[in-house]
Amino acid sequence: MSTDPLAFDHLLEYVESELDFVTSYYDDAYLDRRISSRMRRTDTEEYEAYLELLRTDEAEQTALLDAFSVNVTSFFRNPEVWEEIRSVLRTLSAERDRVRLWSAACSDGREPYSLAMLALDDPEVDASRVEITATDIDREILAAARQGVYRSTRTTDIGEQLAPLDEYERYVERDGDQFAVADPVKELVSFERHDLISGDPKSDFDLVVCRNLFIYIDAEHKLPILETVSNSLSASGYLVIGKTETLPDSLKPAFEPRARRLRIYKKADDTSLQQ
Repeated sequence: MSTDPLAFDHLLEYVESELDFVTSYYDDAYLDRRISSRMRRTDTEEYEAYLELLRTDEAEQTALLDAFSVNVTSFFRNPEVWEEIRSVLRTLSAERDRVRLWSAACSDGREPYSLAMLALDDPEVDASRVEITATDIDREILAAARQGVYRSTRTTDIGEQLAPLDEYERYVERDGDQFAVADPVKELVSFERHDLISGDPKSDFDLVVCRNLFIYIDAEHKLPILETVSNSLSASGYLVIGKTETLPDSLKPAFEPRARRLRIYKKADDTSLQQ
């Protein structure tokens, strides 16, 4: 496999200028892993040869863009985090007439569906007032998310992922190893395409869940993305990031820790920000 750094840079320049994917926001090692995977699948040994393939093959352009999308997810990933999210939902349900949630970089839908199941499952949360927006950059993965059908495999036990719910059968229809999300869960979630890197902020979300994205993003570009997410929150809204991720120092004054170890924060009010 090619290791020519100049050829790699030329490849990234093409992807950024012609395919409109902002490679400069991502860590080079992450990009190289995804590109190398596509090169192996297309029996291409050199970056230059793969670049020529991209220039002439629209299907491969799409496949590479899909490969760049971060699609590692599960239902109720890190259950202790979800127990605290349950508590946040109870607080929001008690305080607000409408509770707007955003699952950013939602991948195949398991995260926003987990939010919906949690809202439906908890008697202290009024699910009729909960609205969930789920976004991702990958159109193909969004299409799969809308279908809401998942399958257990040798390494992925969907039933085990749903264990935080007392009776998960209320929220999925099981057929052997296949699990289809039930309509009442789907009805709480709307999916749309959104680019967290170059897209505009959204507005007035009471809770934004954006987990395990920043470990793939180049260090200098994490702050603009987190600012976009922060600016999408309502007053005193909540932010959840990945357990191995941290807020940049410049953003820490804007948030108060709700559960610091679990990386759950509450947006500080204006008085807190002025202090």
